[in-house]
Amino acid sequence: MEKIRVELAERSYNVFIGSSILEGIGEALRHLGLSPRLALISNPTVFSLYGEPVSSSIKRAGFDLITVIIPDGEEYKNLAQVQHIYNELLGHKLDRSSALIALGGGVIGDITGFAASTYMRGIQCLQLPTTLLSQVDSAVGGKTGVNHELGKNMIGTFWQPGLVWIDVDTLNTLPKRELLAGLAEVIKCGVIYDKGLFDFLEANIEDILSLGNKALSHIIKRSCEIKAEVVSKDERESGLRAILNYGHTIGHAIETATGYTRFLHGEAVSIGMHLEAKLSQALNLIEREEVLKIKAIIDAYGLPSALPAGIDVDYMLSSMQLDKKSVAGELRFILPQKIGSVIIHKGINAEFIRQALYLER
Repeated sequence: MEKIRVELAERSYNVFIGSSILEGIGEALRHLGLSPRLALISNPTVFSLYGEPVSSSIKRAGFDLITVIIPDGEEYKNLAQVQHIYNELLGHKLDRSSALIALGGGVIGDITGFAASTYMRGIQCLQLPTTLLSQVDSAVGGKTGVNHELGKNMIGTFWQPGLVWIDVDTLNTLPKRELLAGLAEVIKCGVIYDKGLFDFLEANIEDILSLGNKALSHIIKRSCEIKAEVVSKDERESGLRAILNYGHTIGHAIETATGYTRFLHGEAVSIGMHLEAKLSQALNLIEREEVLKIKAIIDAYGLPSALPAGIDVDYMLSSMQLDKKSVAGELRFILPQKIGSVIIHKGINAEFIRQALYLER
């Protein structure tokens, strides 16, 4: 089992990565000083696969566990489902020393973290991510939130988990489309921070897509290390952490414009990464050959790279201006300069962005 430490003073925590470790979660929780009363938050699909072994492990460790199931899908990451979680927690009398356990992908992790951060002004949250995207990105770093009809993740908090427990074997039951969506966030890590990771992704396409355990473990571990390093230096995104948003300014706008139902998060981000690289090229910040390499690896992993027809570009631009990454209405983009290096760029003229997006349709 691999261990990565996210150093945040009194909010520090460990990320564990291993194979066939889900059934060991109960013993791991015993060392965290938790209340005997815990709540497991999941969705029907994930719970049918992993709910029994996880619940049994936690109960064997001496905990009293309740289960809260919420619907599967990004469109359900909203305040109505948070209210449902609150109702269950209050109904079962969970208290301030209780904890919530997120078993699932990014939606479950985000909404569970948000509920934990606000229930009785904050209780512990533990992450058991079961999708590649959540394992390499959303489960680590402490960003929580739910969507609003006008924008993605507009309502949320920074609330670090007490533990992240990653079992790579859960990827064996992951639909291929979900696996590919998770790879978008791994590609992002290579572009923004680590050319070595980008090169590894280029050299091991077949092994990764065939779920080679060694290759998957490597990209998960390296992605978590990158995120841990960035978050440890800038927990609340006042500077460096913003680089993790590469591809997300346009990606989130695509998700909002399509009602969170047409694209998975990673698919929207992959389109955003290519378009933001093209925007960087238009601003003469990156060479064309580097942009082509970014597009090539996105395409090689079966991810979309072009803005589909039928999306309202003006609505996307309006959504971007509401985005949390904008400052005083001024759009802020993370733009690559070369593989492994990006800059935070603001002050791009809105009309310039509009024309660039129209050209990509």
